[in-house]
Formats: sequence, structure tokens, C-alpha cells
Amino acid sequence: MAVYDYAETFTQLLQQKYAKELCSDALAQSNPQVKFLNTQTIKLPRMTVSGYKDHTRTIGFNTGTLGNDWEAKKLAHDRDIEFWIDPMDIDETNLTLSVANIQNTFETEQAIPEKDSYRFSKLHAEMTAFSGRINTTVIDAANFLEAFDTEMAYMDEAGVPEEGRILYVTPTMRKILKEAEGIQRTMTVMSPSSINRKVHSLDDVTIKMVPAARMKTKYDFTEGCVAAEDAKQINWILIHTSCVVCRDKYSYIKLFTPGTDSRTADGYLYQNRNYGDLFLLEKKIEGCAMNVSA
Repeated sequence: MAVYDYAETFTQLLQQKYAKELCSDALAQSNPQVKFLNTQTIKLPRMTVSGYKDHTRTIGFNTGTLGNDWEAKKLAHDRDIEFWIDPMDIDETNLTLSVANIQNTFETEQAIPEKDSYRFSKLHAEMTAFSGRINTTVIDAANFLEAFDTEMAYMDEAGVPEEGRILYVTPTMRKILKEAEGIQRTMTVMSPSSINRKVHSLDDVTIKMVPAARMKTKYDFTEGCVAAEDAKQINWILIHTSCVVCRDKYSYIKLFTPGTDSRTADGYLYQNRNYGDLFLLEKKIEGCAMNVSA
């Protein structure tokens, strides 16, 4: 009897699915040089150096100072689930309960939305802990551009790179963005019945729409992912991905076929586990700002 390793067999398929449907995928591509030093902890180096001093045109140079410490981050989001499938259920539901359908449905309706929800809510928690820029101004078409320009100017002053900034917005905020006063619009008419009014970027900042349900400040992860009763709505997040470390350390997806061991008996056993986390770098907190409903 066979045991199929979905994590290896379908790696490319899952990566394509996540890249297409996971809104926060760009965050996971940042800071690839950061590695795990032990089973649970990422240690991020922090360094300070002193600046130039006037050269006196004598023998020798001015002595500078160096400071170095470590910012330890412990992974906390470790999730798993398993499903036992009776072979007759597969047969009598016209393959609706086939493992491929279970895998696809679970990733689409549970795993992917939860991963986005956890990452954005964790980013809010880190911003709160580090006293980051969390604005509660009510945003509408009249003041959106001013709020956006203010945060962009702050990042410019802080030396945050211009290239690579992303603006995550809810569908409601994207509608406000399209109607915002002061924005120059280009309308593409492909044919008399096809007009494209999408706004893909603003001042070279990539715009990424995220379902509002995935942009809450707090979630209950007791079973699945549900917005907490006291959760607030995150309206938009302006971020340069270099300010976060986002990793999936461990991914395990296996299918045990009938008779593989005593647990499977004559059925199929599907197991799925994912272990990872997101951390905001305290030294680069200027690279993130968000607007949250009061």
C-alpha cells in the first residue's frame, strides 16, 4: 500500500495556487538571507555604527564605534488537521470526496484565507507593540490621496526604498481609491463593450486587493480562522516587504491509502500541517503604515 507525500509530489501545483490566491505571498519572499538557527527561533542581527569625523591630515584615523545585538523571534503559528475518508463516500458521491477535491477545497476555503488573516493580523500586533504608524482617520475619496501622500513622504524621509512598496487595500478602499480626488485616470477601451478602469499602481506602488475578512486586527484560531468579537477592520496597509520576515518553516501533506496502517483500516487518511510565522523588524518599522477603523 502507498503513502503519497503531497508536499513533495504537488509542490509546484501548490506554489502556483498560493501565488495566485494568497494575497500576502510577497511578504514571504522578503529577506531570504534570514535563516533559522534552531527549531523555533529566528535570530535577527541588529547593528549600529557611528558616522564620519573630520580628518586631521595626521597619522591615523578617527575611531568609530560599533554596536551589535540580536532580535530573537519565536515561531508560534503551528497548525494541523486530518480527515478520514471512507472509500464508499468517494464512490457514492461521484468522486466529490476524492482526495484531490478535499485538498483543493481545504486550501481554497481554509488554509489560504487563514494564512493571509494570520499574517495581516500579526503585522498589526507587531506594529502595535513597536508603536508603529497606525492611523484611524476615516478615509474617503476626498482625503485618500492626502493620507497616502503623507505616508509616502514619511517613508521617503526615513530612507525606505521607493521600489518594492505595496499597498494592500480592502475592496471598499479600492473603490474609494478609484474615486479619489486628485488622481489622474487612464481609461482603456478595448471594444465598445469592454472598458478597463482598474488601478494597478499608484506612484509606482503596487496595489493588491485583499478580501476584508482577511484584514482584521484579531482572529480566533480555536477552530479554523474566525474574526474575534473585538476585531477592527484594517482598511489599508502600505508596506515595503524588507521590513518583515515571513516564513513557512515546515509543510507536511500526506495521504495514507487503505491498509497502510491500523489507523487507516479500509479508508484514506489525509493529514496536513503548516508551521510558520511573520515578524516585523523593529529597526525597519518605518517601512510599514496602516489605516484601521476606529
